Amino acid sequence: MAVHTRLLALSLFTSLALATPLANPLYSRNLLLQDALKAVPSGFALAGAAPAQTPLKLRIALTQQNPDAVVNALYSVSDPYSDKYGQHLSKAEAAQLAAPSEESVNAVNAWLAEHGLNATTLTPAGDWLEVQVDVSRANTLLAANYSLFTHRSSGVDAIRTLSYSIPAALKGHIDLVHPTTAFPELVQNNVVRGKRAFHEALLPRASSSVCSGGTTPACLQELYHIPTTPATVTSNKMGVTGRFGNNAHYDFLKVFLEKYRPDMSSSTNFTVTLLDGGNNDQDVPSVSEGELDIQYTVGLATGVPVDYIMVGFDSQDGALEGYLDEITYLLSLDAPPQVLTTSYGFSEHSLSFELTDKLCKAYAQLGARGVSILFASGDGGVGCQENSTAFAPTFPSNCPYVTSVGGTQGHAPEEAWGGSSGGFSNYFPRPAYQSPAVSAYLTSHAPAHAAQHFNASGRAFPDVSAKADAFQVWENTTASLFGTSASSPTFASVIALLNDRLAAKGKAPLGFLNPWLYEKGVHGLNDIKDGNSSVECNGQDIGFAAVPGWDPVTGLGTPDFNKLLTVVGL
Repeated sequence: MAVHTRLLALSLFTSLALATPLANPLYSRNLLLQDALKAVPSGFALAGAAPAQTPLKLRIALTQQNPDAVVNALYSVSDPYSDKYGQHLSKAEAAQLAAPSEESVNAVNAWLAEHGLNATTLTPAGDWLEVQVDVSRANTLLAANYSLFTHRSSGVDAIRTLSYSIPAALKGHIDLVHPTTAFPELVQNNVVRGKRAFHEALLPRASSSVCSGGTTPACLQELYHIPTTPATVTSNKMGVTGRFGNNAHYDFLKVFLEKYRPDMSSSTNFTVTLLDGGNNDQDVPSVSEGELDIQYTVGLATGVPVDYIMVGFDSQDGALEGYLDEITYLLSLDAPPQVLTTSYGFSEHSLSFELTDKLCKAYAQLGARGVSILFASGDGGVGCQENSTAFAPTFPSNCPYVTSVGGTQGHAPEEAWGGSSGGFSNYFPRPAYQSPAVSAYLTSHAPAHAAQHFNASGRAFPDVSAKADAFQVWENTTASLFGTSASSPTFASVIALLNDRLAAKGKAPLGFLNPWLYEKGVHGLNDIKDGNSSVECNGQDIGFAAVPGWDPVTGLGTPDFNKLLTVVGL
């Protein structure tokens, strides 16, 4: 079978600043503290000073000339009642809105030149620079004290500093430098093997349903009215994020299609893009996630070209574990995939707001170009923090510019899956597009003592949901997998097929989904009213209940392709 693999470098756009040290070092005096931690983050221990010659790749985020321009453009082209709805931006237009001022570029380059450093521009907008230094020079540049820290439970080492400074003259030109004070957290993949349902379905399941033997493509097609007819527009594509050696095996996909999609050609395949030293080695054992994501996109979005974007361990963005590298790559494309699904995430509190916000704004830039970005909400329910009553929201689901997908279980009726993560961000305020739906929930259904547990004014998630239980995956044997890792590819496949129908009629893709979902798309969704999320935390069983309307377990509900087709006017 033909397998197409593309090796890409992340530094796709390079511009070098003059590296001649200035005679009058204006920027190396009057340093201003940019960020500082009060203590070593929980779970880490100081191991000692970092060796002076250890190489570092510093990412410098420049302040955008108009910080609100990208988000304003995103909403303008995504609000179904806007005159500009569907008029997505080109790569150049989006980059121009996200660009720093010429003054900022010149000032930062002059500072770096004082230290004999060259900056590489990483993004089309020029808002991220990279500088290669060693620890000794980084300490001088940032008045930092880079040290070696070890994560106690995993043994992972990280070179970080507890504080850093920038020249006072660059305040307003630099948003942050990374990696500095943001410590890495192991990224979670949201898939569980062989986990039973958290509670029994409220009503007996119909034994005649094709869902009675577990979740398969046929089950999802019946439940959500997903068509089996192939897509016809080859330019309409879907990207699937892969990480951590979660390789997708071609032979496993072939058997899966033979077993569960006999109406499709078993030679149907996917392309692979490799970032950060990633590989899709076919000789390593399966670890489930890659098989799940590919089998339930290729095998569900019939005929839609799928690209598996495999991000390796050699991430260039520090604590962001390749998230920034992936979005940088996608922004560099003239024609990125119209849908991107990702089944991985962090705890919100593991990253600073500043770093989270920069990445979130990058998602907004991609959304303004017409890309629907979907993330699994997570499998930890409301999230548990040790010795705390506060719930723990997840990232990137907390970002207002992506679509968060929660989980359901069963089929007669469909109800909330107990592990479905959801809640309210402590970083981002509630966006206007979801305010009526979330306000209605809080007015009628807010749990007792809500203020102790969550920030009711924060961005609420998930936005939507799909089945998360008993997905039948082939990995040299049949595995039954649970988690919102299954939900996100499922919902993304529905959007990809809707985009195909739109493209066939000469219409724009759906792009950033949320304003449309809360205003119009909700009429094409199945409202999930039963079940609840559930997680044991500090000796208590806590969670949210699914209720009529939006709720922080299943969002607005699960997709119905036929109804959504009507909503988009087809």
